[in-house]
Amino acid sequence: MTNPHEAVIVAAARTPIGKRGGSLAGVRPDDLGALLVSELLERVGVDGAVLDDLVLGCSTPVGEQGWNLGRQVGLLAGLPVEVPAMTVNRMCASSDQAVQQAAQAIRCGDLDAVLACGVESMSRVPMSSDGVRFSDRMRPRFRLVPQGHSAEMMADKWGLSREELDEFSLESHLRAVEASEKGNFSAETVPVHTEGEGGTRVDLEADEGPRPGTSAEALGRLRPAFVPDGRITAGNSSQMSDGAAGVLVMSRRKASELGLRPRARLVHSLTVGSDPVLQLDGVIEATYRVLKRTGLDLDDIDHYEVNEAFASVPMAWMAETGVPRAKLNPRGGAIALGHPLGATGARLMTTMLHALEDAGGRYGLQTMCIGHGMANATVIERLDG
Repeated sequence: MTNPHEAVIVAAARTPIGKRGGSLAGVRPDDLGALLVSELLERVGVDGAVLDDLVLGCSTPVGEQGWNLGRQVGLLAGLPVEVPAMTVNRMCASSDQAVQQAAQAIRCGDLDAVLACGVESMSRVPMSSDGVRFSDRMRPRFRLVPQGHSAEMMADKWGLSREELDEFSLESHLRAVEASEKGNFSAETVPVHTEGEGGTRVDLEADEGPRPGTSAEALGRLRPAFVPDGRITAGNSSQMSDGAAGVLVMSRRKASELGLRPRARLVHSLTVGSDPVLQLDGVIEATYRVLKRTGLDLDDIDHYEVNEAFASVPMAWMAETGVPRAKLNPRGGAIALGHPLGATGARLMTTMLHALEDAGGRYGLQTMCIGHGMANATVIERLDG
């Protein structure tokens, strides 16, 4: 018998991802998030009054992203004032965490309909501006370093050459460009047509990050970004970006009551801790642990999304798991598309869901490394109807 409290996805969408300082730089993050929420609900034909909560992920909840950004987004989107909202910060996995929390609340019967979303404007709210410095008591315990240094450590540990990292990055761009040209992103993308601050007109219909003209030679000419004579460059790292994404999660019972088709079920999700200095390898343990919890094997998964924070992360993950490159980020990743921190988890989920539907795949698994040594992992199962 179908579990009435099973958490299912009935809709998922995202904005195009803008480059830092690009087309979306003139749009406040609360306005951008509201645009996404309004359009997502309109597409599925759901009145905002059915929502029990709005959970929004944001990695840098200060300035224009402060004051409980989720509540600002809900009010700006025209949701009834009776619909509450909250903001969660699991750093890069913030909107993936929003999806996790939505599913957990639904499975335990507390809620029936939650809009899990995320937004980040890295143009308007600088990364890491929510902190000042670590406690003096931290250094004797952990010599915490910027993620770029950890990415270099990952490359060292798994013996990844500069050429291999650049080759992976080039493939990310080629895949994203191909997906865009084929229209693979059309169904998942909410075009942004709005007025930015100062009355400037903003019109963005496609991701700004993918570079059709890039090459191995062009990537090879870039200088190391973090360590002299290092291997990590701007070209094999994720792009700083602006964007928003959202996933509408409901109980199967609620979806049935509203006449909505469940498109996927959220099978299981979890978070692990890992070495806070190496800090990016948690995706490996998170993958194995979520598979064990679900009783699935690596071969059972049709589509993998491993966030491309740096090329060394998914490459180390592939080296450990043995998953073929064809199954990993088949439509490109954050190196090409961009990484608007708080929105990326929901963006991965949105892309994965649409790709599974297009290919007729059954299971998808996404995992994301998180600052200070953590990682999220989530498994979804596409449903036929």
